Amino acid sequence: MQGEFHKIRRLPPYVFEQVNRLKAAARANGADVVDFGMGNPDMPTPRHIVDKLIETVQKPHTHRYSASKGIPGLRRAQANYYERRFGVKLDPDTQVVATLGSKEGFANMAQAITAPGDVILAPNPTYPIHEFGFIISGGVLRHLPVEPDENFLVHVDRAMQHSIPKPIALVLSYPSNPTAKMASLDFYSEVVAYARKNDLIILSDVAYSEIYFEDNPPPSVLQVPGAMDVAVEFTSLSKTYAMPGWRMGFAVGNERLIAALARVKSYLDYGAFTPIQVAATAALNGPDDCIREIRQIYKSRRDCLVSCFARSGWDIPSPPATMFAWAPIPEKFKPLGSLEFSKLLLEKADIAVSPGVGFGEFGEGYVRLSLVENEHRIRQAARSLRKFLAEADETMHNVIPITG
Repeated sequence: MQGEFHKIRRLPPYVFEQVNRLKAAARANGADVVDFGMGNPDMPTPRHIVDKLIETVQKPHTHRYSASKGIPGLRRAQANYYERRFGVKLDPDTQVVATLGSKEGFANMAQAITAPGDVILAPNPTYPIHEFGFIISGGVLRHLPVEPDENFLVHVDRAMQHSIPKPIALVLSYPSNPTAKMASLDFYSEVVAYARKNDLIILSDVAYSEIYFEDNPPPSVLQVPGAMDVAVEFTSLSKTYAMPGWRMGFAVGNERLIAALARVKSYLDYGAFTPIQVAATAALNGPDDCIREIRQIYKSRRDCLVSCFARSGWDIPSPPATMFAWAPIPEKFKPLGSLEFSKLLLEKADIAVSPGVGFGEFGEGYVRLSLVENEHRIRQAARSLRKFLAEADETMHNVIPITG
């Protein structure tokens, strides 16, 4: 068996894995690493959701194969959530599919709609599956700026005019991972009008729609009249209810696209374990207090990180949403690039972050910090950071020796 497989050749080495290996080695050597790397929520899942899982798992009939597209009660609960939260009416039988997290849903939608050589428009930087789900499926990517401003459609139109074949789909992700950029309903209205006119599918990822810190909650693209003709939206319970390991998400929207996703999934899985689906139903039908509590914890951590790191010498823009801060590399360390800076920060300060280049080439110059450490640990990191930055000149002299 010679050489790499075709699809593996199209996948670059996972940037984050390099930092993860160094992080594991540092911990093995006794380092107390403050880990802002992976966006892996550390809060416990709310008690009423766990209790429903325990209750259901004790019923033997729930141990059998489940429903690939999601049990009916769960799809109804998601439809009800969309009506409460966004004022959007969905048919739970034809416009809702339960997925194994939004990541799996996105990847399988890519499998469902992409023919070899199809062109997809996606923001850069962005969450890797928005790009590599299509690359794995044989698609070709054209990148767009992530900023949802008046120039966005100019870039989309330019890509549409100069791509052969014409792009079939546009990826949106607001609030954005990693940049925390947010989009308005007016922005979505313009994009939907353009997509309908140009026969362009919209795939919208709103996994962080409940993790916001401003007065106005993030909207859904499906709130726009006519969006249901062209759009599917992906959501997740991972962050909203602190359920990352439960792997429960949804795709909702256009019936034809949802049917295509459901058909692909029917060949690949039997759905999540039924007790998890029942517990997820209890989450969606239950009280919203836990969502507000989780949101407040992230807000407090955001405020702590931004203020403490600023006092230590690193100014980080305050994110309006998500569980991430998108931080420009301190000026003295910019020549290193985001991957080498992340390695150095781990080696010298026991602080783990995600290099921006892992989210796309235009993420270079930044790192992403996840709000998954408590405020005591954030302050601990800030103290280490202060010492690290105070020694910046000496560190850079050793990393990039002066010659000549």
